[in-house]
Order: sequence, then structure tokens, then C-alpha cells
Amino acid sequence: MTASATSTEGQDTASTSGFWGLTLGSIGVVFGDIGTSPLYAFREAAHGAAQGQPVSRIIALGVLSLILWSLFIVVTAKYVLLLLRADNNGEGGTLSLMALGQRALGRRSLFLMSLGVIGASMFIGDSMITPAISVLSAVEGLKLAAPALEHYVVPLTVFILVVLFAVQSKGTARVASAFGPVMITWFTSLAVMGIVHISDDPSVLAAINPYYAVQFLLSHGTIGLITLGAVFLAVTGGEALYADLGHFGRRPIQSAWLFFVLPALLINYFGQGALVLSDPAAIENSFYRMVPELLLLPLVVLATAATVIASQAVITGAYSLVGQAVQLGLLPRFEVRYTSESHAGQIYLPRVNRLLLIGVLLLVLLFRTSSNLASAYGIAVSTTMVADGIMGFVVIWKLWNLRAAVAAAVIAPFVIVDMTFFSANLLKLLEGAWVPLLFGAAMVVTIWTWRRGSAILVLKTRKIEVPLDDLITSLEKRPPHIVKGTAVFLTSDPTSVPTALLHNLKHNKVLHEHNVILTIETAQTPRVDVSERVRMEKISEKFSKVRLRFGFMESPNVPRALAVARKLGWQFDIMSTSFFVSRRSLKPSSQSGMPTWQDHLFIGLSRSANDATDYFQIPTGRVVEVGTQVTI
Repeated sequence: MTASATSTEGQDTASTSGFWGLTLGSIGVVFGDIGTSPLYAFREAAHGAAQGQPVSRIIALGVLSLILWSLFIVVTAKYVLLLLRADNNGEGGTLSLMALGQRALGRRSLFLMSLGVIGASMFIGDSMITPAISVLSAVEGLKLAAPALEHYVVPLTVFILVVLFAVQSKGTARVASAFGPVMITWFTSLAVMGIVHISDDPSVLAAINPYYAVQFLLSHGTIGLITLGAVFLAVTGGEALYADLGHFGRRPIQSAWLFFVLPALLINYFGQGALVLSDPAAIENSFYRMVPELLLLPLVVLATAATVIASQAVITGAYSLVGQAVQLGLLPRFEVRYTSESHAGQIYLPRVNRLLLIGVLLLVLLFRTSSNLASAYGIAVSTTMVADGIMGFVVIWKLWNLRAAVAAAVIAPFVIVDMTFFSANLLKLLEGAWVPLLFGAAMVVTIWTWRRGSAILVLKTRKIEVPLDDLITSLEKRPPHIVKGTAVFLTSDPTSVPTALLHNLKHNKVLHEHNVILTIETAQTPRVDVSERVRMEKISEKFSKVRLRFGFMESPNVPRALAVARKLGWQFDIMSTSFFVSRRSLKPSSQSGMPTWQDHLFIGLSRSANDATDYFQIPTGRVVEVGTQVTI
């Protein structure tokens, strides 16, 4: 009995230790973006409402009430309490929600795929804006600490961002270990600053009454809607809660938000509101005005560290999102480098890193201040949130088996709120909101072109393909010269003869004694169990079919997966096996089915795709590439 009790106690201790470790990790990674919003959210919203006039009591309480209830409704109710339960085998995020919705419907849905693509594309746009506005707003504290350094704000921001992107190739494991303590210090500082200043005007606590938010919107008309666009800055990063579900789990994220992060944010916003009520001139920079001049420089350093962490989380999120899109066939293969031997999710995409850096630097140099950049912020996140809400309806209806009316009643209020925020951010279109829309539209066009071109290419190649069964019958009647060894032919269609096999027979006039038709599939789940990884089918004495299945968040490592086939009877030896891969050289055609510009874009994307050998991690010394020309 004693031994049993001790064992159970040890398991509980380990479980508790793991829970608190994940909770600490989530504070360091998940909440960086939303956690740095106090730097600019209240200031920009109050500025927008005041329209150049002093901030009145009605404005201060109205804006504060809007921020508080936005955090309650959009982040807490929608994401933390509802959508975190909509996990795809433990994973979250826009593309995971899209795959979950399609699985719930039991078929591929063009509508859901469109929502997923738009949401993911806008997340990429947000990945450029978050580092720019976060680091810029933190460094701007130097203007208060030392006004003479004002001209160095932009150069210093550029330097920090260049260094941040330069170290991505080294991996984030070591840096991430310090994220939790730094962010705990940050949120604790937010709470302390707020507590100190609430006493400036305790009546600020009345803002928790939603009456002030509703009254402000009803009495300010268009100005109220414009202000709502700035208020949305306080909830940007809320979608990251869902995207990081697979890394930390639902309970740690919920606990960190409800019992630590949310209270710290609310207290700080109350403190900023009380400070402005007692001193309206403090709205110039209500966050940094909360500390005495002696602590200003240390706070700038801490804020800069917090914004770098927020930027890091968004950058790695972009890597993961692009990796998922490649696995789902939405984008061409990108070079993927793994920065950790123990954590497969820690990846680095050089091309994506370069594009993000260029975009971030352009934003900083174009807008130059966080106030200017705030106009560009929000539209991308609100679009993603609307897409998440609509896809969430499908999951609640079909997967949770609720009636359509009940599912609509649950999700409709959130979608309405998200649409309201989206409309408010559209009012800033000419002031800078066009930037993320441009980034997102470029991403949508890229994905659409890749999907459309790939479909046309499949249709064209299938017209000239030979059924595999017919070839095997022909070879049995008139066998060619047989050579020893195993040949693996990669193909997307296991029913037709791979192009590389046809060319091998036509030009070399030989056939290996063992031939494997290898197909690699991407499942609609984040990961595939090892028992479901390999399926083998022997179709003749010399031919077999092998299907490998990977989840859309997994790295497709072919040699490692084929090692599983040994248990199924295939004596796989990588050193006596040759992999035959077809390399297509695409040429534009006058009758391709796409406009000429789209033809050239698809061909450019195809040429830029990472080599299949590297992507599938096949040893280069065992690969034979066969080139063919195809018009499209």
C-alpha cells in the first residue's frame, strides 16, 4: 500500500511540475504580442477619440471600458474558453481549424479552404507588422529618457530587428529558455505600475461597467468607430493563444491567461486611465509616464526585451504556418532547416526569414513612428479572427454535434464583434491599413496560383500517363534486362507509371529486380501515428506499392519512415537502394487555362521550390533525377 501511494504521489508531482513548466513557457511565448499592447493601445485609442483636443473623462472611461470588454469577449470568451477546445489532435491555429472543419464535413470544402487561406495569409501580414510596431514603440521611450536621442530611434530599431532576424538560423531554444522569466518580470511590472497609479483617480474602476463603452460608441458616431479600430490594438495577439495550443496545451494557456496575464493587463490599463484622468497631458505617452524618470531607462530596456520576445513568437509562428501550408500543398516546397535535435517543431526557413525581414524594415522606414504604424495594424488580425469564427461554427455544428441554430447562437456574437472590428479597421485603409491587405492579397494570389497551376499540371500529365497495371503486364510478357538492387520511384499517382520509370526503361532499357512505387500523402491531422505511417502492397514479383503518410505539421523524412517498412517484410537497405525522382522543366503555353502572368508566376514558383531530395531528406548519393519538359 505504501509503495502504491508513493508512486501515485510521484506521478502527481511530475504532472504538477510539467503543468507549471508549460504554464511558464506559455507566458514566455504565447502572450508576447498581446502583452506588449499597453505600450500603445490606450494611447492611440484615446488620441483617436480626442481628435486633437484634451482627453475628457467620458473619452478616458469610454476607451478604457471598450478595451476591457474587448479583452473579455474576443480573447477570454472566444479564444480562451471556446476555440481552445476545438483542437485538431491537440493542435490549434487557422490551418488546423480549417483541416478540422473539413474533417468534420467529411469532404474538402472550397469555402473552408478559402477562409483558411485568407486567415493564414493575413497572419503572414501580421508577422511583418508586429515586430515593427512592437520594437519601435519600445525604443520610442528613449525620447522621454533622453530627448537628444530622438533621431536614433529608427536606426536603433532597424539594428535590433536586423540582429533579431540574423540569429534565427541559430535556433531559438537557448533564447526561449529566458522568455518565461523575462515576460513574468514584464507582466509583474505592468501590474505594479497600474496599482501605483490607480490611486491617482480610483473612480477609473467604474470603466468596468459596459455602460461607458456603449455610451461612448452611441454618442461619438464615426469617431467612435474609428476609435474602435484603435481599441482593437489591445487584443491583437489573441489569435496566438489558439495557434500555440499544440506547444503548451489548453489548461496551461487558460491558467496563465486567467490568473496572471489578464489581471496584469487590466490593472495596467486601469492605471493608465487613472493617470490620464488626473493629468490629461500624460496621454502623450501614457505608458512611460507611469514611472519616475529614474526608472525610465530600465523600463525601456525591459520593454525592448519584451517586444523582441513578442516578435520572436510571431516569426516562429510564421515559420510553422508556412511549413503547414507547404505540407497541405498550398505553397511550393521551401528549404527547411531544423534547429533542434529534440524538438521537431523548431524550424528555420531561410527564404521566409529574408522576406519577413525585408517587409519589417520597409514598414519601419516607411512609417517611422509607432503611432503612424498603428494605422496599419489590426486589419490583418481582425480578418484572421473573422475567418476563425466562421470556421469555428462548422466545428461546433458538425464535430460537436450541436444543432445549427445552437451553434450559430454560440458563435454569432463573436463573429459580429469581429466584423465590427474589421469594419472599424477598414476606415484606416488610406492611412496605412492597405499595407497588410497588400501583403495578404499577394499571399492569397500566390497560394491560388500554386493550387491552380498544380491542378492544371496534374490534368495534363495524366493525359499522357500509362496505367501501372498495363505496364506490369507488358513487362511480364517481354521482360527487359534485370539488374540487381531496389529502385524507388516517387510519384503522386500510384495508379500510373512514374515518369522516371518510363524514361529508365526507354533510355537505359533495364529494370531493377525490386521496384517500389512510392507515394507520399499529407493527412488532415497534425501528426500521424507510427502504426499508420506505412502501407505496403505487393502487386507482382518485381513491383510493390508503398504509401507514406505524414501529418501537416510533421517533417517528411522518407528514409526514417521507410525503416518502419522492415516490420512489414521489406528488407530496406538505404545503401543498396536508388531513388528515382522526376524533375519537370515547365514552359508556358498559349492554352494553359491561366492568364500569361499567372503562367509565369507558377513557373517561377516551381523553379524556386526546394529540391525534392532535400525536402524529403533522401541521401543525395542515392538519388537519380530524370528531367522532362512540360508545357503549361
